[in-house]
Amino acid sequence: MSLIQDWLLAPFAHEFMLRGLAIAVMVGFVCAVLSCFLVLKGWSLMGDAVSHAVLPGIVLAHIASLPLALGAFAAGLTCAFGIGYLKENSRVKEDTVMGIVFSGMFALGLVLFVKVDSDQHLMHILFGNMLGVTWADIAETALIALPVAGVMLAKRRDFLLHAFDPAHARAIGLPVKALHFGLLAMLALTIVAALKAVGIILVVAMLIAPGAIGYLTTRRFDLMLVVAVTAAVFSSVLGTILSFHLDVATGPCIVVVQALVFALALAHSLWRASRLTVARLPG
Repeated sequence: MSLIQDWLLAPFAHEFMLRGLAIAVMVGFVCAVLSCFLVLKGWSLMGDAVSHAVLPGIVLAHIASLPLALGAFAAGLTCAFGIGYLKENSRVKEDTVMGIVFSGMFALGLVLFVKVDSDQHLMHILFGNMLGVTWADIAETALIALPVAGVMLAKRRDFLLHAFDPAHARAIGLPVKALHFGLLAMLALTIVAALKAVGIILVVAMLIAPGAIGYLTTRRFDLMLVVAVTAAVFSSVLGTILSFHLDVATGPCIVVVQALVFALALAHSLWRASRLTVARLPG
């Protein structure tokens, strides 16, 4: 038992591991809450699009000596609203529009990225730098992540109805457009909050996997939220510990653990479905 306790607690004798764990849990929590709505609404690709599209905003903000979070948020909203406008005003399907917009903005960001002559290391924007964050970074993330999670949880029933049946939501007087663009704004803010921890590329997984795990596990939305948050926090903690002992990057390790949890949830779902099928057979 002592060996297990030592294995679990040894990483947190180092302050940089404590900081990494704090931001991992915080980012995992807010991403899990938003993930449930994205999965139910079929917006998983939207998370991918916005996360990649923030890169040019970050680089331009750096050039203009503005906060990187401000540039990322502006670029994310531009991408999200641009996709919405093109969807409403062209014959091209939404998934095609997403692919064009996010790949174009990401490519523009890469062009700007390689041309920036800076004494700052911006590579962590792509892949994250979870163990290099400061307490100030954690405070900045908390100022974004916690209000976003609070709004999503407080308005979860309105967002849920909008995800399932926008026509019904409009009929009962809900502000459908405000909910639509509000969800896009929450998505952009969540990506901004996660940038320093897991970067542009890995945040996509954290925005999809927890909601998918919850969706496979239960049919009740409130329980889906609980399962998604639990899976995300568990993956964050276990991934952080494993990254210390295996001497690998923390962000990717967390995502690998989430993928394994998803595989277990999928296997359980298939097993449960097969049992129900057998139970319904005559005789």
